[in-house]
Amino acid sequence: MQVSSLNEVKIYSLSAGRSLPEWLSDRKKRALQKKDVDLRRRIELIQDFDMPTVSTKIKVSRDGQYIMATGTYKPRIRCYDTYQLSLKFERCLDSEVVTFDILSEDYSKIVFLQCDRYVEFHSQHGHYYKTRIPKFGRDFSYHYPSCDLYFVGASSEVYRLNLEQGRFLNTLQTDASENNVCDINPVHCLFATGAAEGKVECWDPRTRHRVGVLDCALSSVTAGTEINDLPSISALKFNGALNMAVGTSTGQVLLYDLRSSNPLIVKDHQYGLPVKSIQFQDHLDLIISADSRIIKMWNRDTGKVFTSMEPEHDINDVCLYPNSGMLLTANEAPKMNIYYIPVLGPAPRWCSFLDNLTEELEENPESTVYDDYKFVTRKDLENLGLTHLIGSPMLRAYMHGFFMDIRLYHKVKMMVNPFAYEEYRKEKIRQKIEETRAQRVQLKKLPKVNKELALKLIEEEEEEQEASRKRKQKNLPNILKDDRFKVMFENPDFQVDEKSEEFRLLNPLVSKISEKRKKKLKILEQQEAQELEEEEEPEGKPSDAESSESSDDEKGWVEEVRKQRKLLRQEEKVKRQERFKEDQQTSLKPQFFEIKAGEEFRSFKDSAKKQKLIKKTLEDRLKLEEKLGTLRVSDTTVGSKQVTFRLKKSEQQKKQQEAEKQHHQERKSLRRSAGQLKNKRGRGRPF
Repeated sequence: MQVSSLNEVKIYSLSAGRSLPEWLSDRKKRALQKKDVDLRRRIELIQDFDMPTVSTKIKVSRDGQYIMATGTYKPRIRCYDTYQLSLKFERCLDSEVVTFDILSEDYSKIVFLQCDRYVEFHSQHGHYYKTRIPKFGRDFSYHYPSCDLYFVGASSEVYRLNLEQGRFLNTLQTDASENNVCDINPVHCLFATGAAEGKVECWDPRTRHRVGVLDCALSSVTAGTEINDLPSISALKFNGALNMAVGTSTGQVLLYDLRSSNPLIVKDHQYGLPVKSIQFQDHLDLIISADSRIIKMWNRDTGKVFTSMEPEHDINDVCLYPNSGMLLTANEAPKMNIYYIPVLGPAPRWCSFLDNLTEELEENPESTVYDDYKFVTRKDLENLGLTHLIGSPMLRAYMHGFFMDIRLYHKVKMMVNPFAYEEYRKEKIRQKIEETRAQRVQLKKLPKVNKELALKLIEEEEEEQEASRKRKQKNLPNILKDDRFKVMFENPDFQVDEKSEEFRLLNPLVSKISEKRKKKLKILEQQEAQELEEEEEPEGKPSDAESSESSDDEKGWVEEVRKQRKLLRQEEKVKRQERFKEDQQTSLKPQFFEIKAGEEFRSFKDSAKKQKLIKKTLEDRLKLEEKLGTLRVSDTTVGSKQVTFRLKKSEQQKKQQEAEKQHHQERKSLRRSAGQLKNKRGRGRPF
């Protein structure tokens, strides 16, 4: 059994803990319970209180003896006998159940609305009759005086099926395109439908005429809610003759008095999920509303939250056991939850032992393991002088420290610091003095850097606070309290230069405002100096100059801009005159540069030509180089272009080439002369 507490309201979850699989034999189940402590301690209030996959709807019969639930898979209904605390019967169906209702005191007459438009009737022995409605149904209600079933669904019509005559009657035509839910008042039998457009239409079954229309979509939109779509009605419940609760698809619950078109109270679940179930608890004047994530219990008069529950799995339906503190839920999980809240009422008669069990738990609260131990770090052990106990049974290592006995810790602390009481007393006295000082006039402590900017931000914050109080809005964060901008008021490198040209042009009215702030700064500095000299804080005095001056910034901002521009022009003229005087005083001297060896001086035209070439496009440069002969463009066989570059030769390379040519020519001439001499000698020799 799991115990939780919210707003000092204890909630006992009776279905918490592990459950055993169905296919295990009784012998294996008993063996597992002997071995596992958690299985032995768990409370199985009703045996096999679960579904194979998901449970969709859950209801209690009017005599309180039977609990009926529908689920999947396969689609089925299970009936539990509370007197036997076990499953009574189980019946499988052809299709999933949208909703069902118990018409008799016990389980002998049941009506099922299925997802394939069929309406199935079951009696005590099982299936009795099956019929079909024209449109897909979403909800139905039973009118006991006339034995009529009212079906609403994906249609503007409300279908009526009379169970006494066994035939359909004339339909009720509504103004809505679709109807999601319906309910009949148990006192005066007023029939109400909830439409997809966010309206509730009320009908009189005796005359079959509409008696009123209630626009809930407009009333559900409050100042703090954000709504993207039109709220539709997802839940509807009557209480007594005059009260009606309406749940919307956006997570609001509206409580109405039928004599007024305005809601008495609007409660928001804050999750934006459709409200699936609404129940009334008359003993404490509570409303129990549930969406798929949370079950909230709140006071119907004030709207204050009494308590809330958030199960692990999504909620499909909630049922309050009549005249008790037990709550049953159908979830998106096999196990159906059972909660017992003693504040709401006593336990049901068939499980009265729960009252004794919860009383014993409250009288003997279980102390946790860590109540008798103190967690200390290695630094704490060094301060207490207990480092030699590391590794001994006195200290148990845990994460980044150790657990030690709380009695040992108190003894050692008293021995190490015998004056702990005196320090505690001094600390209490210091706290009392600070509390009395806080009631005095507080001085504004400005930072060392950018004092005027800080004062400006403080003034703007005060103005925003006043405006937010009037508009009832949240205050914006202040830069002075933000750690990201802390360096701007500590590092002198971030000091704002008010004499710079950019600052003066961007802030033309800064002169008048800065004069006021400078006066404030002087007053604050004087007060700080007096505070340092004297112990007591002087009372602040209002400055007459500040109060007497009126803000004429809106009238004279043009004149201020002109003055700033004139001052900037005069400053520029002075700077120009100074530069001119400096230029006249300085005498220009010629400078000579030595050319490196092996290089020739070229005219300045070459550099000018290079600059012109650089400015030209690539196409122009290629054409120019093609004319000079340094570039050759030819077509290839594939069809593409082929570009061949020839590098320019320097003067030294040209001279070297000319010298090589001359050398080759000289060698050729020498060879020729040598060949001629040989020929002459050959001719003169005899045979």
